[in-house]
Amino acid sequence: MKLPSFFQKSPWAWIPTLYFAQGIPYVAVMTVAVILYKRMGISNTDIALYTSWLYLPWVLKPLWSPFVDLLRTKRWWIVTMQLLIGAGLAGVAFTIPLPFFFQATLSFFWLLAFSSATHDIAADGFYMLALSEHDQAMYVGIRNTFYRIAMITGQGALIILAGALELFTGLQPVTLKVDYQPSLVVQTQSITKRQVANTDFVVESSLLTFRQTSISSDSVKKAESWAVEQNLRHGFVSADTAHSLNVSQESWWSRDVSKPLGHWIHHHFGEKKQVVANVKGKEGNVAIFAIRLAHAPKGGKSIILNTSFKRGDNSFSLLQGERLTFTDRNWQQPAYVVVQVDPKLSKASSATFQGLSGNIPLAWSITFFVLAGIFMMLFGYHKIVLPHTQQDHGSENIQSALSIVKEFLNTFATFFQKKEVGIGIFFMLTYRLSESMLVKMAVPFLLDSREIGGLGLTTGEVGLVYGTVGVLALTVGGIVGGILSAQKGLRYWFWPMALSISLPHLMYVYLAYVQPDSLWLINLSVGIEQFGYGFGFTAYMLYMIYLSQGEHRTAHYAICTAFMALGMMLPGMIAGWLQDLLGYRHYFVWVMICILPTYLAVALLNVDSKFGVRKKES
Repeated sequence: MKLPSFFQKSPWAWIPTLYFAQGIPYVAVMTVAVILYKRMGISNTDIALYTSWLYLPWVLKPLWSPFVDLLRTKRWWIVTMQLLIGAGLAGVAFTIPLPFFFQATLSFFWLLAFSSATHDIAADGFYMLALSEHDQAMYVGIRNTFYRIAMITGQGALIILAGALELFTGLQPVTLKVDYQPSLVVQTQSITKRQVANTDFVVESSLLTFRQTSISSDSVKKAESWAVEQNLRHGFVSADTAHSLNVSQESWWSRDVSKPLGHWIHHHFGEKKQVVANVKGKEGNVAIFAIRLAHAPKGGKSIILNTSFKRGDNSFSLLQGERLTFTDRNWQQPAYVVVQVDPKLSKASSATFQGLSGNIPLAWSITFFVLAGIFMMLFGYHKIVLPHTQQDHGSENIQSALSIVKEFLNTFATFFQKKEVGIGIFFMLTYRLSESMLVKMAVPFLLDSREIGGLGLTTGEVGLVYGTVGVLALTVGGIVGGILSAQKGLRYWFWPMALSISLPHLMYVYLAYVQPDSLWLINLSVGIEQFGYGFGFTAYMLYMIYLSQGEHRTAHYAICTAFMALGMMLPGMIAGWLQDLLGYRHYFVWVMICILPTYLAVALLNVDSKFGVRKKES
């Protein structure tokens, strides 16, 4: 089949779709699977346990990356893995309606995880083989952008589709509205004793108005416990829903290491400030809705009502009653849904929650069939469009099983024999040290009250600041970084990018010390920091490509990504502990101190000045 010249020559024909395809199965396994199991009634304990293990293939992918490098072509691995991913998604769709769906879908999610991790190895290897050094630098921002688009598609469009299908296949939806009016003088919660009925459900007080946002913690716990007790008594929820207080014995590590060390750090470096009384004794006010069926379920079947946020201010959240099961034994009794308001909300606001009772297995099965169809189209497209390159071939030294083992071990050996590999590993572990410290505490800092050093934003405001402005700035920074690095190469831009990924952290030092009220100013500060991160991260991606050059570049790049993950994971593990000891102001000063290893690593590196620069045609 002869392709138009655009598809034969332009990387635009396959880079966006390839990295979109790389992101979709990851978000399906790590995010969509969690929502699916929640909607299907799996307990939080089981969801957390089993879905956490699904991340293992991405952690261990460097262990089998040499096989991708040694056997067949990267192009073959890409299209084969996309076929397997499409089949795995179809397998999830087929098994969702089965009685043993949890075990069956988990098996297919494992297949998706391993196939996706292998696809990542092959796609990154193919990117390096099919493009010149200049084009690798040029398109690094584009590939990251379409990977993020895949994340947004999975977390947004797929969930919206499943919700629409639930609405289409179920009873008339239940609408619950909450309203906050700070200007009203009355200091109690208004509950209108009237029944609002649709043809299927009856709701008492479908609109609740808050006059205050903060109440005591004890009051919140009593209201939540009462609702849970009532729902348990009548069988609307399982015993797993009830919260239990787990008192665990103090470990030797906490007793003998972390507590003494933490006391010393706090005494010498922590903020000396007076604790404001009663700050921790207040929580967000709650509203309780009572819902019952208007008629008994037909045919003795159960009707499951799934309630979630529909629209409005994200400062209102669902505390209890997310999933309620109505049967022919409890349909005349009221079930209770508890909504909580953010105690930091200070302006008039409202939100709407919606309860859907559709055919959940059918809705999610159709959603995964749609996703499988999309992936099969990507498979067919890439089978035709992905270019054939002479550099993309398997190892020529494979003649027997023993030679495979030797080449496998040689792949790892050659990585650690690279020139200046020690400095390279030091760079990969430290380049994002300050960022790894910052990113773990950025959202808690925005949310925490001003009395304890935070900015006191509501959940909805954080969604705007970090989830909208921040993501946009991050994406633009990545694209600009790719374009500029392709002009004069990685070496020319290394120091500007290193400064860009670290110095904007000063915005958080400013925010912590000044604590501005202006949401515009907070947006600007976070946007500057995120743009700097997107621009500076380009150098990290390009250096991993640079270090991976050579015979086994695919496997070596996978090894680099393992060091990248380690460099984010280890500092992040102690970030919260340090912040508790230091306070936000001193913690962000510590974040700035953490940029020093970054500068040392960049100073020690010796990158070819020609890497990433377009070569002049003779």
